[in-house]
Amino acid sequence: MLLFRLKRTVKLGIKSLWMHRLRSTLTALGIIFGVASVIAMLAIGEGASQQAQEQIARLGSRNIIIKTIKPPEDQSITGQQQGLLEYGLTYSDAERFRNSIPDVEVVVPNRLMSQQVWYRNRKLPIEVVGTVPWYPEMSPIQIRQGRFLSSVDTHYMQSVCVVDEKVVTDLFMFDYPLGQDVKIAGDYYRVIGIVSTHEPYQTAKAVNGGTSLRQVQGGANAGNIYIPLTTAKSRFGEISLQISGGSGANIEKVELQEIIVKVSSIDRVLPTRDVLETLMKRFHKKEDYQITVPLELLRQAKAIARIFSIVLGSIAAISLLVGGIGIMNIMLATVSERTREIGIRRALGAKKRDIVIQFLSETLLLTLAGGVLGIILGSAIPSLVTYFSNQPTVITGVSLILAFGISAGVGLAFGIYPAYRAANMDPIESLRHE
Repeated sequence: MLLFRLKRTVKLGIKSLWMHRLRSTLTALGIIFGVASVIAMLAIGEGASQQAQEQIARLGSRNIIIKTIKPPEDQSITGQQQGLLEYGLTYSDAERFRNSIPDVEVVVPNRLMSQQVWYRNRKLPIEVVGTVPWYPEMSPIQIRQGRFLSSVDTHYMQSVCVVDEKVVTDLFMFDYPLGQDVKIAGDYYRVIGIVSTHEPYQTAKAVNGGTSLRQVQGGANAGNIYIPLTTAKSRFGEISLQISGGSGANIEKVELQEIIVKVSSIDRVLPTRDVLETLMKRFHKKEDYQITVPLELLRQAKAIARIFSIVLGSIAAISLLVGGIGIMNIMLATVSERTREIGIRRALGAKKRDIVIQFLSETLLLTLAGGVLGIILGSAIPSLVTYFSNQPTVITGVSLILAFGISAGVGLAFGIYPAYRAANMDPIESLRHE
């Protein structure tokens, strides 16, 4: 009996909505666009969050990155002053980290220099990375072809290099890079390997709001070329001439631009960071270093992602609220139009409960249909965003359930008052209504 009454109520609701197809469609648009906006905004926010978290995770959850920065007191020196400015990380620091801290497993010292690379008649701005053979263990780069630097290359200061895919595309074009010679600062290097492109500094900048090392060095480099650390020390030295103010020059000495430390376990990352900071403060009188912990960046990114999702979801939910108000307005108008119908049903024995169920079912049918169409539209929008803007989007099951649940809740909440008003009409006055 209950199933029969439910079936009849739904059938009457569909018939009533179908009699006013245009009005029902226009009313449902508010719910459709509201649900679609909730799903699309959450998908875009989740995609951006996961992309940032993946980039940070590639830096290594057990890694600690120490970078050289110019100390504040040295930045105030004008172009008229000349002198030797010595600051930054040193080889002694790398040795100290490896020998003094039990939780440190691997230490990777790096030299980073912006240079020009020549291949035949083509020239490209690149970043030369002087590093050690175990660098790939600490970095997200992957060997695509050939090999990476070896201990023999480092010991004998070989003139070999490994290029990333970006350099291959922009510099070699249609030539096969392995075995070719490139010229950097007057010396030739044989290409022995190709690795994937690696851009770790942009992510750290995005999370911290700071300046990337590449920007500090001045210039947008097209890619990275890796050479043995000993070769970099021998060929490029540690002293550089910095022109400032157009009339003066400063001579700067920096041994290492970066040291990456890998800790034995994730639980020991933050305690090791504190030990490293203590050591650096003891042996560096100037603030010429910056310690970055990818694990902390990852936690910050997750916290920001939660706030971002709440904000986006709240903004999108407002459109659902507006759609709900529109539904309530239309249902109130429908109640006024069907006053005589309500009076006839009450005169034939319908109870207040039956009138409430009738109008509430129509509202729920309208919002649920809008919710289904909104889910379809909301699932299509992120795909279009990914296709046209190359921005990754992620549609989660939670966002679908949340959007559909909100639409049903809106229909229920905004349909109760019109249904209650219809049920409490005086049957005699309703029958007199024209």
